[in-house]
Amino acid sequence: MRQRTAVVATALTLAIGLTAGCGGEGGGDSADKPRHKKAATSTPVPATPVPSKSVPATPTPAGPAQPAASAPKALSQAQLEKAILAKSDVPGFDVAPMDAPPPQGERADKSECAPLTAVINGRPEPAAQAAAYRQLTGAKDNRPAVSEFLTTHGVQDATTALSRLRAAVEACEGGFRASGGGEGPSTYQGAKALPVAAQVGDDAFAYQVTGDYAGEPVPLVFHVVRSGGTLATFYTANLEGPQTPRIPPALLTAQADKLTKLK
Repeated sequence: MRQRTAVVATALTLAIGLTAGCGGEGGGDSADKPRHKKAATSTPVPATPVPSKSVPATPTPAGPAQPAASAPKALSQAQLEKAILAKSDVPGFDVAPMDAPPPQGERADKSECAPLTAVINGRPEPAAQAAAYRQLTGAKDNRPAVSEFLTTHGVQDATTALSRLRAAVEACEGGFRASGGGEGPSTYQGAKALPVAAQVGDDAFAYQVTGDYAGEPVPLVFHVVRSGGTLATFYTANLEGPQTPRIPPALLTAQADKLTKLK
């Protein structure tokens, strides 16, 4: 098992350099950075429709026009750096800076899967106006190991990004390939939606993309939380087996709470 971890860690480094250590709760114990990405097979979970409430129309007396509510202002780079999780925000976790990913990442061979490779590359689409990156690890033994990137898009683009991810997971459940990351093509066995670790923010979506290394599955898990026009994306991986790694709910909750205070 340890031999597999070492080999996969070398061959599967994500373009963003996200840690591919054990992954969420119950993962392995590697603290190496994954080098390439690969993907998973499953059935996506359809989004639950929210019933709309029918409100009878009532005449409204004429009056002075009211100004339209302004959309929340997109966070600046400086604001993102203050808003992203810090060590004091989540007990039991160490937080370290992480370099931004290179501008050129992998490209999916199917256009409908492009939103998935965009996140794997550490650059959700539509393109962010600003971004901040952090590495989160358990303080005791560096487990679990989770990477986070906080990106600001504006409400419309952030909403669009989540919508595209949901559609991509459904469209790419059977797998896809990607190339252009600098270390040869990557094979993804499939994609599937997952239960969100914590229902926080204005919207949230979780999914798994299962990579393929020498025929063995490498689960990559992403949780994306939207707060206004900002997206908080959490990533973890399991390099020691096919089990889906977990992302601690406390991370999502702490980040959503921190972003809410900036609204």
